[in-house]
Parts: sequence; structure tokens; C-alpha cells
Amino acid sequence: MSAAPSPLAPYASCDTRSKGRQYPEEAPRYRSEYQRDRDRIVHSTAFRRLVYKTQVFVNHEGDLFRTRLTHSIEVAQIARTIARALRLNETLSEAICLAHDLGHTPFGHAGQDALNACMRDYGGFEHNLQSLRVVDELEEHYAAFAGLNLTFETREGILKHCSLNNARKLGELGERFIQRRQPTLEAQIANLADEIAYNNHDLDDGLRAGLISVDELRQVPLFRRQYDVVMAAYPALNGRRLVHEVIRRMIAYVVTDLIENTAAQLRAAAPADVEAVRAAPAALVKFSEPVQAEHLELKRYLLQHVYRHYRVLRMTNKADAVVSSLFQTFFTRPELLPTEHQQIATQMEAQSGEPGRARAVADYIAGMTDRYAIVEHERLFDPAKRS
Repeated sequence: MSAAPSPLAPYASCDTRSKGRQYPEEAPRYRSEYQRDRDRIVHSTAFRRLVYKTQVFVNHEGDLFRTRLTHSIEVAQIARTIARALRLNETLSEAICLAHDLGHTPFGHAGQDALNACMRDYGGFEHNLQSLRVVDELEEHYAAFAGLNLTFETREGILKHCSLNNARKLGELGERFIQRRQPTLEAQIANLADEIAYNNHDLDDGLRAGLISVDELRQVPLFRRQYDVVMAAYPALNGRRLVHEVIRRMIAYVVTDLIENTAAQLRAAAPADVEAVRAAPAALVKFSEPVQAEHLELKRYLLQHVYRHYRVLRMTNKADAVVSSLFQTFFTRPELLPTEHQQIATQMEAQSGEPGRARAVADYIAGMTDRYAIVEHERLFDPAKRS
């Protein structure tokens, strides 16, 4: 029989003390407010689209590579473990993790960079802000409001980064960037759970794709330590079982360090409540310095040997060409957009001029899956393809 869950720490986020929703709603009868947030995210159209959006490898390159959807689920799993161990709000961390990539473009960071370049004269494009835009405005589900009407704390956690210029447009949500305050501990957990997940599963996908090898990875301390432990216990182990055994131990190693070091930080800072967490001079959720150094070393290795591998760069180049040509065509000739998006572009241009039209086009492209973007590109530029 499992033990009853521990009560939340005094500095944990509690939905009864939430800053609320943009549009007041009757409280849920059988769920917490953060459970309602999580459930709305899971039922959203943008969440379903993540299954066909690139993490590192374009979806059609293989069925077993991570997508934005599986990445988000892995991030949420790691965050729940950390939050539970620290007596923080597990459901809030989970909701933030499941929503953090809802605004991501097709083709991963390559698509984001291309769309940002296209939007340079119209306010730029950043996927964290777009994720917030998705949950605040673009999702169409409810009669009483646009978007998902999530709680302040979930929306705050989604907004991982924000320029001062953009923060000034976001009211209370942008204040922490202007005043250099911290988000909730649950949001801080989501941030680092994201890093843990992509460091380890991008390594796994890089191995599966043949971009890197186990022998090469043995030069990376974080990998080598766990590899040596596994080989000492299972000297005959090889193939996928060896890789999985090493990676699961790597995740356990950094997660354990994060939990234990954060617990020490919290004991030292002794925040009385969430507002004391927000007022802290720096984030309280953090790795120990030795593990942080190893974590960053693995990130640098992946940057050099996976993300900058010529096969990945070729995909990046294609993504740039597809996204850029889609934007330029739809922006200069909005009558080529599907009827619904033509109407939105016309409305937004009437309100804000060319920047409004550009934002409508960016919303349309950002919402595409990889394969839909490829199909739209073919419809526009391949004479043999039916429109």
C-alpha cells in the first residue's frame, strides 16, 4: 500500500492562493485549478500537433526519434519526480512542461530561427512567447473566451524567456522580467527538467541516427561515469540495452543531484512562501556546481557533434528554405492563405497594419506540423501538386 502524499511545503504553489485566470470561472468540482490547466493543455489542438513537430530529426526520417510531443511528456515526467521529492506542486510543474513547446514551429529550432528572421521588422518570433499566445488567444475551444484561460502560474511558467520590450506589453505577467524577480519553484523545475530531457534524449537519438558512437561518448564525463558502472555490473551488455541503461542512470544522476542541491538551497534560504521565492536574488532550483559543469559539457558536446552534424545542418537548411518561402509568399500574397486565415490576416492588418498581417502569417506557419509545412510548400511551388 503506497504512502499518502506529503503535504506541500509552505513555499510551494497552491491553487487556492493562485493569482487566478484572466476570465473568472467557477471553481472545478473534482479537480484542482492546476489539474484543470493540465487537462485543457492535453485536450488542445496545439498539443496534438506536437506529435508531428521536430525535436532534432524531422518526423519522416524515422518513427523512433523524439518529437515535440514525446519530448514534452518526458520533460513532464522528470519534473513531476523533482516536484514530488521537494514537496512542491507536482501538477503545476506538469502543466507547465506539457505546454512549454505549444508555440514551437515546424522543424524545431531551425524553423524558429527562420521565422524569427522573417519577422525581424515586425516584432520578431520567439517560441516561448508564441506558446503563451497559443494558450491565451489562438486555441479555439470555449464559448466564453479565446484561448485556454489558464491560471497565472501556468502562464508564468510557460514564459521562460522574455525581452524587456515584450515584457512591458504583458502587464503583470511581464513584471518579473522588468523587476528581475524569480518565477515559482515549479516553473524553475520545469526549466531544468527541459534541459535534462533534451540533453539525454538528443544523445539517445544521435546514437540511434549514427551521428555519434558509444566509444566517442566515453570522452564525456557524464556519460563515461555511468558507462563504467554499467559495464562493471554487466560486462556482456551491448546494443540498445546498453545505451538505455547508461542514459537512464545519467538521468537519475542529474535528477538526484538537482533534488538534493535544491533542498539544500531551500534550507539555506528558508523562503516563507511563494512571494519569498519570487523575491530571491537568483533561482533556488539548481544543480551542484560539479554536476552543472558536467551538464554543460554534455550540452557543448551535443552542439558540436549532433546539432552541427552535416546531416542535421542539411535539414536545417531545408527548413529555412521552406519556412522562409512560405512566409514571404503568404505575406506578399495573403489571398493564397486558406480562407479562414485570409480573414484573420485581414482583421489583424486592419488593427495593426503590416505587422498585424505578418503576425497572422507567423501564427499560421508556427501552427504547422513538419509534414503540413512540406505539403503547403509543394502546393505553392510544385506545378505537379494539386492546390
